[in-house]
Amino acid sequence: MKVLVTGGAGFIGSHTVDALLATGHSVRVVDSLEEPIHPGNRIPAYLDRQAEFIRGDVRDADLMANALKGCDAVYHLAAFQDYLPTFSRFFDVNVTSTALIYEIILRDKLPVRKVIVASSQAALGEGLYHDADGKPVLPDIRGDEQLRQGIWECQPPEGTRGPLQWQRTDETVANPQNQYGISKIAEESIALHLGKRYEIPTVAMRYSIVQGPRQSFYNAYSGACRIFCLCFHTGSTPVIYEDGRQIRDFVNIADVVDANLLVLEDSRADYEMFNVGGGDPITVARFSSVVAEIFGVTDFAPVASGKYRFGDTRHICSDISKLQALGWKPRRGVHESVNAYREWLDTADCAAEILEYSSRRMAALGVVREVRP
Repeated sequence: MKVLVTGGAGFIGSHTVDALLATGHSVRVVDSLEEPIHPGNRIPAYLDRQAEFIRGDVRDADLMANALKGCDAVYHLAAFQDYLPTFSRFFDVNVTSTALIYEIILRDKLPVRKVIVASSQAALGEGLYHDADGKPVLPDIRGDEQLRQGIWECQPPEGTRGPLQWQRTDETVANPQNQYGISKIAEESIALHLGKRYEIPTVAMRYSIVQGPRQSFYNAYSGACRIFCLCFHTGSTPVIYEDGRQIRDFVNIADVVDANLLVLEDSRADYEMFNVGGGDPITVARFSSVVAEIFGVTDFAPVASGKYRFGDTRHICSDISKLQALGWKPRRGVHESVNAYREWLDTADCAAEILEYSSRRMAALGVVREVRP
């Protein structure tokens, strides 16, 4: 097939491009190459030159009409994700561009056989919990006043008994608690609804925290693997937010690519949404110790910093049984992901500068905050 990959110069996109080419498909990439993800707005060296490249914005109707011509399938992976309070841009980029793809397919009567859109675990928010009586609960956002007091766990809503216990969360849950997650709920809803109505097979993929090489060093949203690796690489001690006991769900980029290719070929995936996670919940403190081990730091003991990132989820782990029912399973663990990222980090010649840039930016945005004495 001829496959269009939007955001194809990015992390998940470029790996998907490689796999599509290796499988015998031809590939066209659309990417705006925006900074800071792509320093200097340059095409990254890792992007396979066998792929046809179009530089541009996925909100540009004329550009997207040309990009979609002759394509049999689309991976719509381009997205805006950040901590910036530019709320409208999340919806403009992530939602408008998705609707535009279907608009062009219908208007130009294009014979597109499948559209696969990138959603996010952020759509789950805090995910599913059970209260002390075993009843399902979807917790509200943790307020800043609560966090400033160092009260980390989600509190039981009125009428329920605590403490709350996190659960693996399936695709039926939608409880986003930031602008990015809300935009992804809208994106996947538009894609699945329009796809079904107009008989354009569509799949939505809710990726958990994806890890591996080619993650931008400058993407503040990319999280623990990038920060912890940068710290140990430069000989500094990583900051552990909250108490380090928050649960995360990491998935290796190679497993994500396997899932992407599976749903392209398998008609059972049509008009469905799938969680794509690692299947192995791990605390942030434990993960930091794994990174230390891989960097050969033998005397590291994670210590809570008294800081937190405003808007962070406390615990989240995706239920991946629906995707597993199609024959997919995660085959790589966090050790493999961190090892691969370490090798990627060795290609950076300014790690200390990157770490300083990230710290300054997060502080300027008011994202990192401290517990009151």
